[in-house]
Amino acid sequence: MTTLFKNCTLFAGPDESLVPDSYLLTSGDTISTIGLMADLKEHPTARVIDCEGKLLMPGLINGHNHCAMTLFRGLADDLELSDWLHNHIFPAEKAHVSREMVYWCARLAAAEMILSGTTCVADGYFFSNDSARALADCGMRAVVGHGIVDFPAPSVPDPKKNISTVAEFIDRWKGVDPLITPAVFAHAPYTCSPTTLRRAKELADTTNVRFFTHIAESPKEIDMIINMQAQTPVGHLKKLDLLDSNSVLIHAVWLEDEDLEAIEQSGAHVVTCPQSNLKLASGIARIPEILSRNISLGIGTDGCASNNSLDIFREMDILAKLHKLNSIDATVLPAKEVFKAATTGNAKLLGFNNLGTIEVGSKADIILLDLKTPHLTPFYNADLLVYSASGSDVHTSMINGKIVMEDRKICSFDLNETMAKVKEIASTINH
Repeated sequence: MTTLFKNCTLFAGPDESLVPDSYLLTSGDTISTIGLMADLKEHPTARVIDCEGKLLMPGLINGHNHCAMTLFRGLADDLELSDWLHNHIFPAEKAHVSREMVYWCARLAAAEMILSGTTCVADGYFFSNDSARALADCGMRAVVGHGIVDFPAPSVPDPKKNISTVAEFIDRWKGVDPLITPAVFAHAPYTCSPTTLRRAKELADTTNVRFFTHIAESPKEIDMIINMQAQTPVGHLKKLDLLDSNSVLIHAVWLEDEDLEAIEQSGAHVVTCPQSNLKLASGIARIPEILSRNISLGIGTDGCASNNSLDIFREMDILAKLHKLNSIDATVLPAKEVFKAATTGNAKLLGFNNLGTIEVGSKADIILLDLKTPHLTPFYNADLLVYSASGSDVHTSMINGKIVMEDRKICSFDLNETMAKVKEIASTINH
């Protein structure tokens, strides 16, 4: 199928300028032609979408999420990380996480992300066959990391099978669905022993998939790490030889100078989740220093239980302003750098070279923003995407060449059915 977007203002990516009076043609799952309206030729077989008054831009990428945790949104707020995790979230997961829960709650996450302009997500949780199936059913592009811990987990009751279960998951999904890329998600050094971390990384490397882990999220983490190998959490990973270009470090808030150097030299990537870190009072990551060292940076929402939103526009705004205030320097972390993190930065760390920009040959992951709103008028430049736009401004979303949402209505699946199923599951929770 071909789709012609005409009469749009084109914003091709973080290093580009706005180009009014443009058109874009997709063919199958790929962007095939881009040009000015004055040069547009007839495409009689294409579906035509008139984008007058709209901005056409790359779909946003969420670099870290636990999609199925939409069930726990608002269940345990205003708590310190360790208390929140060990006394509330882990018990709730033990009691309520099931295949059915993961499937329907991941669909709910897909709905929220599609409606707010996210076209690709990095997910990490349990029952990952079901989250992958849910996201694919919704038309959502996803890198799905199967969780690994050293205690009985909802989908892996025998911890001795934690690695083999993930190996089976990777074998089940690798190369099977164009929307789903499997990955390894070793939860954290305080839930995975050094042996488990090494085995998880070996599995990721031998199967050529990404290795994700939470790291240095809290100042208390040092005291929780199983069999500490070095003085810092990142040093612990370095000592275990787990840092390289296939490693994605989530949070990375509490970094010493030697940690920054180790990450830079290894080529490992960092995903920051500013709102989750703020809500849990985990701290403020050293993002300006990370960027100054040319460390690959992405941005994520984390799960709904610790955010509680999956809107990457909201996340970008917070990230930019947080670091200006923290440094008392309004020039720190300009909007362009933040937008990069949510597009080309996340694409790079997830292993995609054809996402995050609008160019011929890229995957057709595209969103349209309605510019006919007071808060986006006038629209001088793309900085406003970070400082004023929100997910509710997204009018249309295309993923892999297919329209999944149009005129604020999801068309790839039944949203009402999904919300009804999640409400039914939520009714069993005592809160």
